[in-house]
Amino acid sequence: MWYAIMGEDVPASLDKRLAARPAHIERLNALQAQGRLLLAGPFPAIDSPDPGPAGFSGSLIVAEFDSLDAAKAWAEADPYVAAGVYAGVSVKPFKKVLPA
Repeated sequence: MWYAIMGEDVPASLDKRLAARPAHIERLNALQAQGRLLLAGPFPAIDSPDPGPAGFSGSLIVAEFDSLDAAKAWAEADPYVAAGVYAGVSVKPFKKVLPA
């Protein structure tokens, strides 16, 4: 099943985010290689595709896991969690409808 993983950044997270990004992307690439990644990306803190020093307010990952518990465990092991980028992470089941 698909799960939506939403991380909410702490204020002024950009430096922490940039430092942890390579390890974060490595895990996403592994999901993609396994055919389990639907989408992933950050929420710019301002209305711009490149927010510059304003940074990001959080992230969204939609990926396939065997269970809600497995998705939560994967999310909690994210390098952004360990680096203190996220103030909190929520994981919810997600039903993909479109595009078919």
